[in-house]
Amino acid sequence: MGFAMNVLEALAYAFVAVIGLVALIGVVLFAIDRTQKSDAIRRNYPVIGRFRHLFSELGEFFRQYFFAMDREELPFNRAQRDWVSRAAGGQSNTVAFGSTRNLSVVGTPIFVNAPFPPLDNQHASTEPMVIGEGARLPYTATSFFNISGMSYGAISKPAVQALSHGAKEAGIWLNTGEGGVSPFHLEGGCDLVFQIGTAKFGVRDEDGNLSEEKLRKVATHESVRMFEIKLSQGAKPGKGGILPGEKVTEEIAEIRGLRVGQDGISPNRHREVDSFEDLLDLIHHVREVTGKPVGIKTAVGSEDALRPLFEAIVARGAESAPDFITLDGGEGGTGAAPMPLIDLVGLSIREALPVVTNLRDAHGLKSRIRLVASGKLVNPGDVAWALAAGADFVTSARGFMFSLGCIQALKCNKNTCPTGITTHDPRFQHGLVVEDKFKRVAHYAKGIIKEVETIAHSVGVAEPRLMRRRHVRLVQPNGMTVGMNEILPSVQQAAE
Repeated sequence: MGFAMNVLEALAYAFVAVIGLVALIGVVLFAIDRTQKSDAIRRNYPVIGRFRHLFSELGEFFRQYFFAMDREELPFNRAQRDWVSRAAGGQSNTVAFGSTRNLSVVGTPIFVNAPFPPLDNQHASTEPMVIGEGARLPYTATSFFNISGMSYGAISKPAVQALSHGAKEAGIWLNTGEGGVSPFHLEGGCDLVFQIGTAKFGVRDEDGNLSEEKLRKVATHESVRMFEIKLSQGAKPGKGGILPGEKVTEEIAEIRGLRVGQDGISPNRHREVDSFEDLLDLIHHVREVTGKPVGIKTAVGSEDALRPLFEAIVARGAESAPDFITLDGGEGGTGAAPMPLIDLVGLSIREALPVVTNLRDAHGLKSRIRLVASGKLVNPGDVAWALAAGADFVTSARGFMFSLGCIQALKCNKNTCPTGITTHDPRFQHGLVVEDKFKRVAHYAKGIIKEVETIAHSVGVAEPRLMRRRHVRLVQPNGMTVGMNEILPSVQQAAE
């Protein structure tokens, strides 16, 4: 009995102590909130006002998991992410009881099924396509779906390793991003597209200019199959990036051609390129030095802004053209950027791709310049639309981030990514197991390819790139659909 009383007394004292501690903390917070001047809510409503910030911070997570419907969330909804997750896991993506997609949303693409499609044993299959036939070492790409640019530094070491091994497994290419080629890109043995950003990371001299010696060295890697000169990206057209000096470790410095602790600053454009004539000179120079296909990556502001490029190519001759053009949609990508640029600058890929396709074809460059589409194209319908609109290839960054396990936590720019993809914190990187994730990367790529081929088979063509704008109808404000070829006629169609 006495022992029990002692225990009860101890518990009572502990309870009183906890209550006293809570009261003390409340008094201290009350005093702090009353005297601080930066937050009016906390100043007027001490302690309680703090819950507003807590609920605001947690709101995006509650919406994602409890309140948002499958098709509501942005930038990618749950249905899109779940499709990628199932494909990456090698699971079936068949569904029951009808579509959950709202098919009355303006712009929704509806594919036109053929009345007599090929028999199942005549399934549509992807054919390899050559890029840069005029280069000394042209590249034969086996897949229309590939991995877009994500730099080592912007994403973690295990993420790059998983992408490299996964790309090799799936037979697709991996774009290095503007951070240069690292041992982790080379590790898997996949085909690489080396991106030359405005800071020339990986191929720069001490003054930040393009180094022929380093360019030749990079070109000696058999895995590096093409070079992409980055003019701008959809996330931030007209603005360069910065890798803070504290993140420039000895390893990063070696790869990027910086000094340890030096800020990695990307100018908003290539300083030596003041015109399209200068751009064509740079393309020719890189192609001559490396012997490999050279293209450009850009976001598009308008048809008029890009027309002089094609006019300059025609004036010089088709051999002066870039071997490919990667069009990045203005919807914003994986890179962190100011909200006005992500939201308001650059055409959506849905508008830019048909416009640039028509420009290329009108100047007689269809067989010379390959078009690569990029910008929120993460599901089979998106990719099939792009091929029908005129793309020769489609690349995705965020789709492959989802395949790695991205949960859209929106922490890419804070070094606190909980899945280890965009952080250099070993604690979070520990969760990204390369041996498991590279298989998911490969499964996702193969899943996209298979289902795009299924759509192509349904519309009655033998190869996905044979889909045309007439095979797609777009939902209009009145709920009816109109053929994409009627809204955005192709050059070939207009000539007929």
